Amino acid sequence: MNKLRIAALLAASLAVSTSPALADGFFSGNWYVTLGGSGISAPTFEGSKDRKLFFSPIISVGRGGTPRFSSRNDNPSFAIYDTDVLRAGVVGKFLPGRDAGTDDALRGLSEVKWGGELGAFADVYVTDWLRARAEVRHGIRAHDGIVADVAVDAFTDIAPDLRVSAGPRMSFATSGYTDAYYGVTAAESAASGLSQYTPDGGVTSYGAGGAITWNATEKITMSAFTEYKRLAGPVADSSLVRQRGSESQLMVGISASYKFGVSFD
Repeated sequence: MNKLRIAALLAASLAVSTSPALADGFFSGNWYVTLGGSGISAPTFEGSKDRKLFFSPIISVGRGGTPRFSSRNDNPSFAIYDTDVLRAGVVGKFLPGRDAGTDDALRGLSEVKWGGELGAFADVYVTDWLRARAEVRHGIRAHDGIVADVAVDAFTDIAPDLRVSAGPRMSFATSGYTDAYYGVTAAESAASGLSQYTPDGGVTSYGAGGAITWNATEKITMSAFTEYKRLAGPVADSSLVRQRGSESQLMVGISASYKFGVSFD
């Protein structure tokens, strides 16, 4: 499923305000580095009815003493414009390859090569307890479509070191994406036994996610999280999902990370 950005989390997620960087030099000031990992139980691919345990590394880098609110389903991003209300910049995502070795349900279908997505993001901090985020990304190598994710998260501290967050999510994609992952050609139909299917673009999923985050110490953070997704539109109508998969996609996991500061003054 697309929220398992296992390789993507190996990239640094940078959130940098351009004004101080221009005034003082890009690397000047205080930075933080976060290292850790997540254990996740999720479908083997988006649309699968089978589950698998995954390990997802956490590596992030940011400027400033305290990171702003972020969700585990944010893709690695670099803020070009950064204010108290709005952050905007570039975003990327790594896409692992997918073939019959990933899940037996994919037998007879062509391999989807590994690749990535590159685009833009915007975070809007509506209040001090609500953030909306949108990402629009174009496929590279794995597919040639456009994918958009929209999420809203409300968050509150129920104790000094304990934060709860939750909110709705929705994803959109053009046919370049849906055809690569959910289309079934005549040749693939003959080889797999799945009905031939040529998808259009549209809303591909909707759902909600939430997390409980505990700052065990100033440097150690632990969390438990879950995300439910209901496949929709051209994805839900795919013969791959209808005949061998499931429209309901549930992910649960736990994570732990260690944060330390770095100063270049």
